[in-house]
Amino acid sequence: MSINRVAVSGHLTRDPELRATTGGTQVLSFGIAVNDRRKNPQSGEWEDYPNFVDCAMFGTRAEKIHRYLSKGCKVAIEGKLRYSSWERDGQRRSKLEVIVEEIEFLSRQQAAEPVPDDVFDEDIPF
Repeated sequence: MSINRVAVSGHLTRDPELRATTGGTQVLSFGIAVNDRRKNPQSGEWEDYPNFVDCAMFGTRAEKIHRYLSKGCKVAIEGKLRYSSWERDGQRRSKLEVIVEEIEFLSRQQAAEPVPDDVFDEDIPF
């Protein structure tokens, strides 16, 4: 048996990008910074080390949610990991990203308007 579940919270590292696939499905891409604290072996002080997580959300919910997200907003997400690989300029590239199934807004400092409850009523098309 395999389990593919991820839950993280952090701040958006950039404004989200909304685009559509050739089939018309909306795709929302954004990044989240998640800090890890560890003790510096030389100074003995605790320090934050950022981890940057690429995220993608699909469908009608992605289209509705994108206007409420902006760089710096704090969110909690839950979803699953997806590995992608491709070739560009003769070099093999890959990435691991979170396919977001649930999102919770933890700060509203930059939202232009309150997030309506019906934004979360749509099913995620997987």
